[in-house]
This record gives sequence, structure tokens and C-alpha cells, in this order.
Amino acid sequence: MAQALGHASGDPGELLSAHRVISTRDLDQARRLVAEVFCPHRLELSPSGRLDLRHNVVRLQDVALNYMDYGAEVRIVPGVLESFYLVQIPLRGGSEVRSGDATVQSDRQLASVPSAAEPLEMVWRDDSPHFVVYVSRRAVERRLAELTGREAPVPLRFRLGMDLTDPAVRGWNALVDLLRRDAEDPRVSLHPTVRRQMEEAVVTGLITAQPHNLVGWMDRSEPPAAPKSVRLARELCDATDGTGPTVGDMAAHAGVSIRALQEAFRRYVGMTPNEYLRDVRLRRVRDELRAARPGDRTVTEVAYSWGFNHLGRFASMYVARFGELPSDTLRG
Repeated sequence: MAQALGHASGDPGELLSAHRVISTRDLDQARRLVAEVFCPHRLELSPSGRLDLRHNVVRLQDVALNYMDYGAEVRIVPGVLESFYLVQIPLRGGSEVRSGDATVQSDRQLASVPSAAEPLEMVWRDDSPHFVVYVSRRAVERRLAELTGREAPVPLRFRLGMDLTDPAVRGWNALVDLLRRDAEDPRVSLHPTVRRQMEEAVVTGLITAQPHNLVGWMDRSEPPAAPKSVRLARELCDATDGTGPTVGDMAAHAGVSIRALQEAFRRYVGMTPNEYLRDVRLRRVRDELRAARPGDRTVTEVAYSWGFNHLGRFASMYVARFGELPSDTLRG
């Protein structure tokens, strides 16, 4: 999403246009309808402005992707967000965002990430459409506990300004962009398992890419999980029916944190939990291709059923693992 996130040249235009939920020039209606998507708030139009709100939304489980353009300068005062975080990325123009005691002048290279627990007020300037990533506070706090194995001592507060040129943030942007393109482009069709894993990666990536007040607390070391925990996680992977557990699912099943499980897999298995699950899925594909009679199944059908959406990458992994092309296995 290089253009969409504002750190590359060019205008990305309207995003998620097939997912319009609001289109209005009435201020009261705009205030009411946006409140239904986010939360109650004050919305004030500049004296010389003419409102022309367009709001497009794609809702997932814990994440929602939003394109918003008020068409004029507006002042937005939601107060304390409480139940969610926002990553607000100007696509043109910019905004002034105050969260608690911090203020940023946001533009195409500096997004804003307001705290969920502090008062928020903003001015979106004229001709300043934004791409807004909604992330559930519950999902952030759950992922934080999974990563560390313990409850956070205080609410998480992200640094208000997000540097869109930072390499870690750009990696996070790429995850968001894949979800956006999946929603926009019929040629991109993620397997439901992959989409769920990508959504969880967006939550994890936000926690690890954007500085916040709990970075030092997260960095405290934790002993690796015992081999029993690795065995439980492996059994869960081995029992997959194609939907596949996430790393969070594995850690919860094993009764340990994600970080401890990852360290244990590296120590006792020699690979990450996701690498082990991928190997299980590759072996299941191979089993199905071997069992298929001529004309029953195609490589594409079998690969897709096990969550491999990119056939080129799948074929490369398959050859590296088994020393032959999947089509050769199918032909027997």
C-alpha cells in the first residue's frame, strides 16, 4: 500500500469503493452514521466548508479497514475511544491530532495512532481523505498477553505519531495492504485460514512495529516452554483438517505464551511453529496428490484446500521439501 499509506508519490484515489456504507452531505446524518461505525462524537464543519462524506468499510473479526473523506475541513471530538485503536493515514492533505497530552501534525509520511484510553480530538483539513485501520482493543490486549504470558500492568499507549517510512512500519503496511487488495481485487482471493492469520499478524505487527509504553515490559525474558508444551502444539497441528491453527491457538492449547512456544520450537524442533504447521500442510497435500486418481483433482484445488494461495511459492516449497513438482506427484 505504498501509495495508500502516503510515503510514495502519486494519489491512490478512492479505496474500497465497492464497500461504501455512508454517502451524505448532511452534517447531522454524517455524525449519526459515523457514530454507528465507531463511537459517538462531536462533528463540526468549518464555516466555509461543504460537507461531502464518503465512507467505505471492510470489516473483519478484530480489524476493520476504512476509507473516509469528508470533502471539507472538519473538527472531530470523540473523547475517549475506550474499545478500539485507530491508525489514521492521510492519503492527501493532513490532520492535526491530539491524544491526551500529545499532538501531531499528520501527513502522508506521518500517520497517527491515538490512545484508546485518553481523550482524542482532531481536525481533518480540507481535501484530506484518510485510510483508517480500526483494531479492537480487546484483540490488542489479548495478543499482548499471548506474546508475554502475563497481563499488562497498565493500558497500552502507542506513540501518537507513526513514521510511515520506518522499515518495521512498512512491513506492517504490507500486511494491511494484502487484506485491502483481497477485499478490492477479485484476482486476489485469500483462503479463510490465511485471511485469519493475516488479521492476527496485523494486530501483532502493530504491537511490535509501533513504539509504545510497554516495550520495556515486553522485553523481559521468559523461560522456554517445556517439551510437553511442544508436543501438545504439534499434536494440534498434526490434527489440522485444512483450516490450521494459528500460533495463538497453539500457545493457548499448550498453556504457554506465544513467545515461550516459539523459543521452545526453535530449541527442540529446529523450526518455528508456523514452519512446522506449513510442513504438516505440505505433507497433507502430498498425501492427497498421491491418493488422487487421474482427473479427480488438480494441483491447484488441493493446494488451495490446504491454504496455499500463491501457487508459485507453493511449488517452490513443495520441490524443496520433496524433490519433485506437485504435478509429478499427481501423475504418480
